[in-house]
Amino acid sequence: MFDLHSLRKSFNVTVLEHAALSEFTTFRLGGCCPSLIFCKTSRELQDVVNYFYAERNEEYIVIGEGSNLLVSDQGVKQHVIRYFSEKAYFFHCGDELAAEACSRLDDLALYCAQKGLLGLGFASGIPGTIGGAIAGNAGAFGRQISKVVKTVDVLDGSGQVRTVDAESCRFSYRDSRFKDSNEMIVRVVFKLQESSPEPLLKERKDLLAMRKEKHPDYKKVPCAGSFFKNIEATNPADRRQAAGWFLDQVGAKAMSVGGAGVFEKHANILIKKAKNCTACDVFVLSQRMEKAVLEKFGIVLDREVRMMGNFQ
Repeated sequence: MFDLHSLRKSFNVTVLEHAALSEFTTFRLGGCCPSLIFCKTSRELQDVVNYFYAERNEEYIVIGEGSNLLVSDQGVKQHVIRYFSEKAYFFHCGDELAAEACSRLDDLALYCAQKGLLGLGFASGIPGTIGGAIAGNAGAFGRQISKVVKTVDVLDGSGQVRTVDAESCRFSYRDSRFKDSNEMIVRVVFKLQESSPEPLLKERKDLLAMRKEKHPDYKKVPCAGSFFKNIEATNPADRRQAAGWFLDQVGAKAMSVGGAGVFEKHANILIKKAKNCTACDVFVLSQRMEKAVLEKFGIVLDREVRMMGNFQ
């Protein structure tokens, strides 16, 4: 029989039973899970996954900081492992940097700027963990994290860790082999360029100012960042087109459903506008936005935000 007390005692991890996932996502929405297990190191994660593997019949989902996630109002039936640490774990030697996947991506961007490591400045201000950034091949300003990845350590469902190279990750735009697999990213080694801290710190300051101008502070305005992926270019020589532009043209900023709305400065960011907002409100609003773009432009929008639970 699955014993949460034994799990808590054996590995000294925090376990919350019937936890409200709304408290652990940046959207501040969603129902409960049977248990929420907090893992702050790769060792804890491996121990907990091994425990689940021994049980066989118990299912689980792994999340990070919950920044690119919309959880159903009904919650989920699986246990949830939260692999996230407020403390950042980085180590670099020359132009290579190893980072634990539970660390924040923005902390990594700051560290690189301070240490004079060029290649991850674009990640300044992007919420979420490094693991989530690798799984979704996070990017901004025409750059993607996959371009500076050397190797990734992954944990499989049986609790075994192995190292894969960047090519084996099968990166594509906002996607990788990890997005819909049972593999968990535990550590990443980046290949960067040695530089001077001064210009990198200035770049970071400028990018943070730009984000503050166009993006909401998710700690004050609950959201999950850009909801839809940008549109693939029809010509390989062209750049992707911002989904926000098409949403602007169909009047998305004026749309709302229940307590869900659209951020006034960015048509591709859905927000929890009122306290009575539900995850279903956000989902229905996203469908309305998709339909408007399809009818006007014949373009099918693809969600960037991960949906967890039942939305039917």
